[in-house]
Amino acid sequence: MRAKPSASPAGSGNARILAGSCALAFAAAWNIANLGPIADRLSSAYGVGLATVGLFTTTLFLGHLLVQVPGGRAIDALGARRVGLVSLGWIAACNGLLLTSPRPWLALFVRALAGLGTGAAFVAASDYARGAGTQLAQGLFGGASIGGSGLAVAIVPQLDGRLAWRSPYWTALVLAGAAALVLAGSPRGPGRRRARRLGAGLLSDRRLYRLGATHAATFGLSIVAGNWVVTLLSRGSGYGGGRAGAAGSLVLVAGLLTRPLGGILLRGRPAAARALIVWSLLAGALGTALLAAVSPIPLALAVPAALVVGLAAGLPFAPLFGGAQHLRTDAPGAAVGLVNAVALLVIVAGTPLTGLTFSLPGDGRIGFGILAALWALALLALPRQDDLL
Repeated sequence: MRAKPSASPAGSGNARILAGSCALAFAAAWNIANLGPIADRLSSAYGVGLATVGLFTTTLFLGHLLVQVPGGRAIDALGARRVGLVSLGWIAACNGLLLTSPRPWLALFVRALAGLGTGAAFVAASDYARGAGTQLAQGLFGGASIGGSGLAVAIVPQLDGRLAWRSPYWTALVLAGAAALVLAGSPRGPGRRRARRLGAGLLSDRRLYRLGATHAATFGLSIVAGNWVVTLLSRGSGYGGGRAGAAGSLVLVAGLLTRPLGGILLRGRPAAARALIVWSLLAGALGTALLAAVSPIPLALAVPAALVVGLAAGLPFAPLFGGAQHLRTDAPGAAVGLVNAVALLVIVAGTPLTGLTFSLPGDGRIGFGILAALWALALLALPRQDDLL
C-alpha cells in the first residue's frame, strides 16, 4: 500500500511564512492602540491631561513614520525576517523600560524609540507575507496587524484592575517575545534585493500617494478613532471600561475579517477594486458620524456603528499594499513604507488633536465628527483602477 502523500514543502513553507508574518504584525500593532483604552487611568498615573496621553501615542507614530522608507530599504537589502526579529527585540526592550516608572518624559521618549521598532516590524511583516505569493497572504497579514490593535482596545481595559497603568506595557512585552519565537522558527522568506540608490522617482511617484490617501482614511482614521472610542463611550454614554472596550474595539478588530476578505473578493474580480474602495469610504464616514451624532448612544447603536467602521477600514488593504508592491517592483519594501507613511502622518496629527476635543463641549463628539468628514473627503483622491492589485 502506498503511503498517503504529505503536504508539499512549498505549502508547508508558505503556511509558516504566514504564521511568522502574522505574529510579527500582531505584536507590533498591539503597541499602536494599547494606551487609548485606559487613557483616564494613564492620565491619573502620569499626572497629565488626556492630550498628553494622546502624545504618548503620537510619539510612537512619529518614530513609526520616520522608519518607514529607511526600514523598507533595509528590508530590501537584508531580508524581512532578519529585520523583523531585530524589531521585536527592540519593541520588547522599550516596553521593559516603560514599566519602570510613570514619568511623562520617559513615556514620550521611549514610546518614540518603540515606534522605530513597530514601524520596521510592520513593513517587514508585509514584505515577509509577500513570500507566500498570494494577495490573500497580504490580506491575512493586514488582518493580523489591525487585529493586534483591535484586541488591545478590548483586552487592556480588562487587565486594568490587576496591572493598572502597566497593563499596556506588560502585554506588549509578552507578545513581542511570543512573536519572536514564532518568527525564529519560520523560513527565511523572500530573497534579498541588491540595494540601489533611492532616487526621487519613488518619493515623487504620485500613484503611491493616491494609494496612501486611501490608506490614510481607512487605516489612519480608524486608528485615531480606535485610540479614543473607549473614552468617547465612557464619558459621553457612561459605559464602564469593559463594555466600552468591547464595543469600541470593533472599530479595529473587525478588520480581522475584512482585510483578508478584500483579498479574497478581488482575486476573482480585480476590476472591482476601485468600487470597493468607494463603498468602504462611504461606510466608514457613516459609521463614524453615527458615533459622533448620538449622545448618550445606546449599545444597540454603538456596536453596529463601530462594526461598520471596522469592516469598512479593512476591505481596501490588500489591493492598496499589493498595488504598491506591483507598481514598484524595484523597491517593494520602500513602496509599502511610503504608502504607510502617508497614513501615519494622519495618525501623528489626528491622535492628539482628537484628544483635545474632549475638553470641548460634547466630550469628543466634535472630534469624531471631523473624522467622519475626513473619511468622505478621501473620495477626492481615489487611486486609479490600474494602480490597484
